[in-house]
Amino acid sequence: VHLVESVGGSLQAGGSLRLSCAASGDNPSWYCMGWFRQVPGKEREGLAGISTAGGRTVYADSVKGRFTISRDNAKNTVYLQMNSLKPEDTAMYYCAAHDRCYVPVLSPTAYSYWGQGTQVTVSS
Repeated sequence: VHLVESVGGSLQAGGSLRLSCAASGDNPSWYCMGWFRQVPGKEREGLAGISTAGGRTVYADSVKGRFTISRDNAKNTVYLQMNSLKPEDTAMYYCAAHDRCYVPVLSPTAYSYWGQGTQVTVSS
């Protein structure tokens, strides 16, 4: 599975941004999908995960209520809607795919395929 994230951006605190991740290759709809982020010097943080059909989602406490993960299997695309952004949300954001998945998880080690990442910068 090949994953390509949309271009991120720079915006002010309180703003919103939607990231997308286009998947191609071996039946992307068979994979759970997740969004992660990483800042230099820190471990990659799992933000949100979604099951193959989109019926199950999981969120990190740090983004619960602000971020929403969704997917459109007809377009082989996963989205991360980010609202009420804060400066601490500044990071490189990655989407990832997890095969043989029953429920979505937030552990990066469960994911086998990764996008190249996209930078999101939030200023105060």
